[in-house]
Amino acid sequence: MKRATLPTDALDATDRAILNALQEGFPLSHRPFVEAGRALGIGEDELIARIRNLREEGVITRFGPFFDVEAMGGAFCLCAMAVPAERFEKVVTLVNAHPEVAHNYERAHRLNMWFVLATDRPEGIERVARAIEAETGLTVLRFPKLKEFFIGFRVKA
Repeated sequence: MKRATLPTDALDATDRAILNALQEGFPLSHRPFVEAGRALGIGEDELIARIRNLREEGVITRFGPFFDVEAMGGAFCLCAMAVPAERFEKVVTLVNAHPEVAHNYERAHRLNMWFVLATDRPEGIERVARAIEAETGLTVLRFPKLKEFFIGFRVKA
């Protein structure tokens, strides 16, 4: 997956419409890509190919449902790490191998890796963070959520 900043013309109007529309929901049906594609004016195969391309190009980091883990008895935690540049790719691979890791981003800062842990039980946060520390030899700073905000992401279509 690429991590470089995309050129401003990297996404066409259809890609932008896909990014905006699929954040609002995804059909729960036997052929959800057919339904979603129809609403966007494209076919099932094209929608799947475009989502795959958005993932491969690094425009999106994942495609799937987002569950309210806390409502189900679990926990979220924003985490950060200071990763030496020469180790970044190896560390990101180790961190992302944990299924509890989501939204892993590189930042131009001393704390250059930021990710979210989502676990089915609150004690899972500490377990996964400690496992990452043991695997990488680096400290995982934990920033538990104090207040929830919803921030929508939209691109000009």
